[in-house]
Amino acid sequence: MHANTESTQIILGEQPLSCAAVERVARGLAQAHLSHAPDFTARIARGARVISDRLERGVPTYGVNTGFGASVRNAVPREAAVALARNLPRYHGCGVGPFLTREESRAVLLVRANSLAAGYSGVRYVLIERLIELLAHDIVPLIPARGSVGASGDLTPLSYVAALLAGERQALVQGEVLESREALGRAQLEPLQLQPKESLAIMNGTSVMAALASLACERAGRLAEVANALTALTIDALAGQHGHFDARLFMAKAHPGQASSAATIRKYLGAPSTPPPQPSRIQERYSLRCAPHIIGVVLDLLPFARRTLETEINGASDNPLVDPASGDVLHGGNFYGGHVAMVADALKSAVANLADLMERQLMLLTSPETNNGLPENLVALSGPERFAHHGFKAMEITASALTAEALKLCMPASVFSRSTEGHNQDKVSMGSLAVRDLQQILDLTETVAGVHAMAAAQAIELRGLKHTSHPLRSLHAAIRQHSAFVTEDRPLDSEIEAVTDFLRRGL
Repeated sequence: MHANTESTQIILGEQPLSCAAVERVARGLAQAHLSHAPDFTARIARGARVISDRLERGVPTYGVNTGFGASVRNAVPREAAVALARNLPRYHGCGVGPFLTREESRAVLLVRANSLAAGYSGVRYVLIERLIELLAHDIVPLIPARGSVGASGDLTPLSYVAALLAGERQALVQGEVLESREALGRAQLEPLQLQPKESLAIMNGTSVMAALASLACERAGRLAEVANALTALTIDALAGQHGHFDARLFMAKAHPGQASSAATIRKYLGAPSTPPPQPSRIQERYSLRCAPHIIGVVLDLLPFARRTLETEINGASDNPLVDPASGDVLHGGNFYGGHVAMVADALKSAVANLADLMERQLMLLTSPETNNGLPENLVALSGPERFAHHGFKAMEITASALTAEALKLCMPASVFSRSTEGHNQDKVSMGSLAVRDLQQILDLTETVAGVHAMAAAQAIELRGLKHTSHPLRSLHAAIRQHSAFVTEDRPLDSEIEAVTDFLRRGL
């Protein structure tokens, strides 16, 4: 595992969030705090005063004394403004589908708190502080995954955050589902009465899609490292060409990602203790020879993806925004999730190509026409009884099925904009859909990697480990902690899951 030198304390209002920091807080490896600096608290207070002053003076302000969305033409009397704020999350309580995981919901709370801490949202300090307190007590809302078109932000899924703050709906506390009011009570927290603009500020932003995309970026980075390692393991098992990863090739066309991939593969291949046998082919098939060029696309895309997402999670993504310096209220569209959708749609194809790469390498290992003398389907037995066993035959079929499903999900989600909400939201990002697709592709590709790893470990044992480098021996030993050598046919489903979980955590 790589050494983690990142801070375990994240101070919102004083430092920008990174995608890596979002993941650490989501997993409980770092704690989030809210700045108490006088300049910061004063800025937040000024924004909240702007909203209360405009309400008092009757100045038309979207979502404060008007209806929402296409209902903006409806004036709301001052005495009904608190009811307006209370009802917004209530009528958006129509999310469907599976719930986000605990880690995903923690990421959402963090990212939404950070967006509000930018100081443009006109909310009270206590509201942002309460989001941080929920993280500290590990109380998260139960958020259904479906119901957002990603343009007026993630309105419906974020309504579950607003509802938890108000003591409504349900929460997850240490694996237990509780009514929100009970969950807050256990932590000695009182429900908040959300003030005008506050429920809108919580809901009208991109924090669900951006949080989940941040987690996905970190997974994609670990998966690229796994693909590098398994490429090296496959080359070793096939007694293949090491020269395809010569650094001079990658100086001649200097995409940094493919150069990095090739360098990592060289590191894993290492220097064998004894000279390896002469490769049977002067050039390997493309799934080996071009592996750095495929993995490198992910590695080159990730820095751009992280920069884009970090701009999103450190910005103010609701509407309207308050300029604390001038007191102006700015009506705009920062809730639009187009950048998140673009990142997710791009990563979908890049990650799915890793699934395709690893499935093709797996096929090379199992087929006697391509595996350079290894037994068909990596069957370990010899003699007539070997014909009663089929080794990794069905494993290759499983990997093929998973790969096809991953590839099918690559259709860009952002092009499926739908006019909705009385044609007010007439162009939408579908960012949340793009991110859900990406999550599914990651799940599938990580599982393909698990199947591939088991086959490659089987293959290098069948070949013999005398030419295998120390890094690959260590990887082989780690795989063997979760799946034993296959001598006779046996069910491998639980072992696939165990190896996949090991790889998902990163090498």
